[in-house]
Amino acid sequence: MTSERRRILVYEYASGGGLAGRRVPPSLQREGAAMRAALVADLLAIGHEIVSAADARVGTDLPRSVEVMTLPDGDRAREAALDHAIDSVDAVWLIAPETDRILERLADRVARRRKILLGSEADAIARASDKATLGRRLGGLGIRHPRTLRLTRRQGLTRAAAKIGYPIVVKPARGAGSDGVSLVRDAREWRRAVSVARRVGNRGAVILQEYVRGIAASVSVLADGHRATALSVNEQTLAGSPPFAYQGGRTPLDHELAPRAIAAALEACRGIPGLRGFVGVDVVLSEPDVVVIEINPRLTTAYLGVRAAMNENVAALTMDACAGRLPVVLPRLRRSIQFSASGRVVSCEPARGERGAA
Repeated sequence: MTSERRRILVYEYASGGGLAGRRVPPSLQREGAAMRAALVADLLAIGHEIVSAADARVGTDLPRSVEVMTLPDGDRAREAALDHAIDSVDAVWLIAPETDRILERLADRVARRRKILLGSEADAIARASDKATLGRRLGGLGIRHPRTLRLTRRQGLTRAAAKIGYPIVVKPARGAGSDGVSLVRDAREWRRAVSVARRVGNRGAVILQEYVRGIAASVSVLADGHRATALSVNEQTLAGSPPFAYQGGRTPLDHELAPRAIAAALEACRGIPGLRGFVGVDVVLSEPDVVVIEINPRLTTAYLGVRAAMNENVAALTMDACAGRLPVVLPRLRRSIQFSASGRVVSCEPARGERGAA
């Protein structure tokens, strides 16, 4: 593992001032703050100096050793403060949504300021997070993906519904988590679902997607830009549809399709050069196979469970992956962990067996 001490900016967008002066979606704020706290703790444990950002409206529970910078209201002042913070560190770890290209633009900002980015390249983020085109990319790799249509005036809702068939998932073409995602069961539910997706996606494109029945899961992956290896398969807990709401999950997921989920996730990641660090691949275990739903080119909430399930420091493993060093021997998941989106983690029992790898 990397032993070089670095000064690292951990920039969590939702709770860290990226939306200063604007509405902060509660789900993004809650999940973001939990991921930031966990990541900062892991980076401090391996000896790094940490800088973090804060929204004046949102308190932080970070250790006193962390240098906390409050971002001001106003776009120009906020951007200037963020640039100053980036310039003051050796490396930057971003936790931000793909919505409205936020994560992509931040990654490009870090690269332009010639700092080490502990995550995926901007071009890879753009390819992975465009849900309107991801299906074609995955299809070219032989990976199952739900039938997907981009909503256009020419297409029309009635024609789209006939092509896909009810129920239909409606979501922003570029979004994060379950924010703005709805399940439409009949024509009466269209208007609200499309309105929600457009609002969350900042009036960007909306996609319609086949609803795949099965077990919602994710695969937590480490990538080095070309290769990838899996840390765990995690069950997802979703509630309240429409719209969907992500509540957390359990890791590891003991299921006969888990090895296929790993194989599909790794193939999907290898198909997008430039993915680096911690990556989450959302899948549905749908007998008799696995369907890849989307690729999250960033730290995901599953990090909370994965770090608690193993003895190794996942932040250190991720930094090594960003430097091109994937683990030769995958760490074992030693505990079964249940975790919530707000950061509550419960150890259930020793993990059964070992999860596979591809």
